[in-house]
Formats: sequence, structure tokens, C-alpha cells
Amino acid sequence: MDQTIRNGRMLAGGCGNQDSFNTQLLYFTCSSVSRDDEWLYMICDKGGNPDVIVRNLMTGEEKTVTNNHNGILKSYVYFDGNFQKGLGKASVSLDCQRDFIYYIQDDKICKTDLNGDIIVLNTVPDGRMTAFTHVSADGKFLCVPMTDGRCLEYDPETEGSGLDKRPVYSIDGRIQEEDLSSYLCVYDTESGVLLYEKEVPRCWITHVQFNPVNPEEIMYNNEWPSFSCGIRRIWLYNHTSDRISPVRSVGEDTLGNTRGYRRTAEDWVCHEMWSDDGTSIIYHGGYANGPAMVGKYQLESGKYWEIALPDDYDAYGHFTLDHAGNLVCDGYFKYPGEIKKVRDNSTDNGPDPHKKDAEYICKVIPDWDKGVLEWVPLCRHESDWLGQDAHPHPIYSHGGDRIFFNSRMNKNVNVYCVSSKEPH
Repeated sequence: MDQTIRNGRMLAGGCGNQDSFNTQLLYFTCSSVSRDDEWLYMICDKGGNPDVIVRNLMTGEEKTVTNNHNGILKSYVYFDGNFQKGLGKASVSLDCQRDFIYYIQDDKICKTDLNGDIIVLNTVPDGRMTAFTHVSADGKFLCVPMTDGRCLEYDPETEGSGLDKRPVYSIDGRIQEEDLSSYLCVYDTESGVLLYEKEVPRCWITHVQFNPVNPEEIMYNNEWPSFSCGIRRIWLYNHTSDRISPVRSVGEDTLGNTRGYRRTAEDWVCHEMWSDDGTSIIYHGGYANGPAMVGKYQLESGKYWEIALPDDYDAYGHFTLDHAGNLVCDGYFKYPGEIKKVRDNSTDNGPDPHKKDAEYICKVIPDWDKGVLEWVPLCRHESDWLGQDAHPHPIYSHGGDRIFFNSRMNKNVNVYCVSSKEPH
């Protein structure tokens, strides 16, 4: 264990020598843990190529369940990956109830299990870029978001910037100007048959999440909006009615907002996720020319709750939920009067307005009606935040007693675990 991760325990990763490697959790839109909290699913490049590995949290047994020899697939976040070759690191999603992994290998949509028995379900159509997939809670449907390939048609060596070689042009801007589309492609997880494809014009979809109790409803995003992020980021698609609707609107009717900020199109919002019961959506972001905030939208009532953070909580982070409604966060928090380390974030210059210099994993207990957040710092993660893989992206175990997160210090990304109980 690296002792700089106070109170945290390293579970998997490289050791910083010439044989070192990187290990990271799956993306936050799905769990990385089996429903019985026995197996932890991760992406590891120990063999020179990224593959999905699974670790038994009881015995320490590890095994590889994918078979990749072609590097990293070019897709959202992994902009300098290989065209139609490699593992889609942004494609891996877990059906935690049944221990199935879904992912894209080269141009194939695949499924594997704890034994590494791989099934090819279908093929990605030519000329499209993919992103983060999602499997429905009942295990019957897989949504693969795709976008017209022109959105990422560029030479990353000459037209890319930063560690991830992201385009220097506005991707959303190109999509608007050239009338490109994204597609919600939903497949049967048994037969692999494409059940339907919903075209969404002039939108760059990278995150999709089925409603946990209604797979006919999919929440999706418009990534890195070039304008009006406060109302263009989060959307709902109802397949039954074939209706698309925005989640966040302009208004002053925000509950729990003790500091008087109104919702505007110029706000920045991101990292949306469902509550367990599918009745509400959690998101976070920042008010235009104002502080960071975390919000909740209730579908049936149409009500919003948003809690503005203290002005000095200006460090970028993510919020995710446990099954009891508690949050966990890898950013924003700082102790009063604390002087943080100066970090070089120039290689991960996303569109968000906040610094990437946060150091803590915190349990956050919200009182939405009173507009209060109780922050419980559990440990330092001290990740350098340089690139997507180094984002801690903390998640709770299903039992709620542990939190898993990524961290990169001195070269390698590792996976850590910390108790969610308040330290003494």
C-alpha cells in the first residue's frame, strides 16, 4: 500500500518499476462490483494491452475475462486510440446482478462472463464512433451510444492537445455546423439483435443509462455543449412514446437553494445518474459566474433541488450514490484555511470551470430540503488527475460499507478501497 493514501488500501495496480502497469475501475455510469460484493471488475494493461480483469475480494483471486491484443480503441475520451482496433475502454459495462460484462472489441459488440466465455453479439456499423455503454437492470437490453464518425475525424498528432490528444476544435460545434447525429442503439443481450435505433440529430451522446425500473426510458447526455450547457447537457428518451425531453430547465423554482442562485442556460452541469428507484436524477456542476453545486431532479413532480457549495470548494470532482441515497465525492472538499498542492492540469483541460486539484474522498450526506451537505472526509486520494484514467471516480460497494476509487501518483493508476464509516 502507498502510505500517502491515508486510511485507504490498495487493491490492484502497478508498483512503479519497469514492469509497472495501470489498473482502473469501470466508468461511473455502472457499478464495478458484483451485487454480492464478492467480485471487483477493473480494466488493466498488465499484459501490454488493456483487458477486463475481475478480482475476488474474499480470496484475492484474479482472472482476465477479455482477450485483447490490439491496444485501445479510438472512441470518446480515448481520442488517440486505434481506428476499429482494440478494446473500447469506454465501452465496458457490468450487469452486476448476473456478472456479465459488455464491451466493444475492435468493431464487435461482445459479452463475457466470470469464466471468460466471450460471445459476439453484433457489429458496430461502419463510420460510427462509440462511447460508454449501459445494460438495463433486468439484464435484457444493452444500449450502445454511437455518433457519426466525422465528429472525431482528425489527426490527433497534429490537431490534438493534452495527454488524451482531444481535438482542438469544438466537437459539439462541428456536430451542430455539419448536422451530424448520434444514435441510441439498443440490443437484445441474449440474441444480439438490434431492437431499435433512435437517431438524435445534432447531439454528441457519450453517456447512456437505462432507468433502473423502466428500461423503456434512457437518460443520455450531450457531451461538452458548445453553448447553453445548463439546459443542453441532460436528456431523457422514452421509447414507448418516442419522446425526447430535456431534464434541466431555466427557472427560479429551485428547492434547497439557500444562496438564491437561479437555473440558467449558461450554467455548467454534468455527470448525471439515476437514483435507485428511478424517480430522480442526480447531477452536479456550477452556476454561471457562481459556485459549484449538486442537484436533484424529480421526474413525476418536475421539481428541482440544488445545493450551492462554499465558494472555496472550487476543485473539480464527481458525485455518485449508494443505495441509501448517500453521496460520495472525489472533489470540492477542503479543510478551512488549507493550502493545497499546486498541480499541473494542463494536459486535461476539459470544458468545466473548476480546477483539477482535489485530494479527498468524502462521504457526503445530503438534506435536499434544507439545502445542506454534510461532508465526511475519509481519506486522501492524491490523484494527479492527468487524463480520464486518473480521475478517482469513487463508487460505493452495494452494502454501502466500502468505497472504491482510482488514483495515479508517480506514474501508475491503481485501485484503492476505503471504509465509508467516519474515521475516528
